Amino acid sequence: MQEDQSSFGRHDMTKFIKSFGYAFSGIAHAFKSQLNFRFHIAALIVVGIAGWYFQLSTGEWLWIVAAAGIVLLSELFNTAIEVLVDLVSPDIHPKAKIIKDTAAAAVLIAAITAILIGLIIFIPKIAHAA
Repeated sequence: MQEDQSSFGRHDMTKFIKSFGYAFSGIAHAFKSQLNFRFHIAALIVVGIAGWYFQLSTGEWLWIVAAAGIVLLSELFNTAIEVLVDLVSPDIHPKAKIIKDTAAAAVLIAAITAILIGLIIFIPKIAHAA
């Protein structure tokens, strides 16, 4: 009997599990090499503690999680783009600068958006507690 090609075999499962290792390696690289990534992780911890303290609703937590995810994703993409640009263009080049600056701008937009979401959620709670 011939095995169905669409089935998920033992080799596929091994590759699937290894892919998590590669992903965690990428996160570790970003954490070790990128100050901004570490800053965003620290900010997320502070926001998480504040959210616990102010007993955020499920909807508020969803906004916080979405904003944090977008910021961290943008930081990871920015890191990948920077490394790729450095690989293909080790010399200073005006177009390489534009690529890096644009990727950094995406992180900035994500971070500003996250700050606005945080302010919308936390300012009323802080004002009410005062």
